[in-house]
Amino acid sequence: MQESGLNRFFGPLEAKIMDILWDNEQMTIKEVQSVLEKEKSTNFNTVMTVMNRLVEKGILDRKVVGRSSYYNPIQSRQDFLNTQSKEMTHELMDEFGNVVVSHMLDALEDVDDDLVAKLELKIKELKKDKRNE
Repeated sequence: MQESGLNRFFGPLEAKIMDILWDNEQMTIKEVQSVLEKEKSTNFNTVMTVMNRLVEKGILDRKVVGRSSYYNPIQSRQDFLNTQSKEMTHELMDEFGNVVVSHMLDALEDVDDDLVAKLELKIKELKKDKRNE
């Protein structure tokens, strides 16, 4: 809960690797390591281990072409964030129910009118769907 952005879902190195791959797509471990080295020295084996773990977690896809392995994200950044935020919202609702809704409504005081309008539309759609069930 203390983290923000991608660090809510990944460790710091995982988040950096995902940022690199979302910005560039289909890269080798060496290419990712080269980008990371511009910030600080990152060991090839460490990058390889993290990227292969992301494959195991179903976050990255690995395609072997000749002697090279190319990695790319399974989902776009936007799709990943949509999926993760939806899961987080459902978990909060399951665990805290009405309290979460109340806090979300309180937070609407700080957002723009367009977001409030979208929420109102979504509530109308939910009510309509409930009536039609």
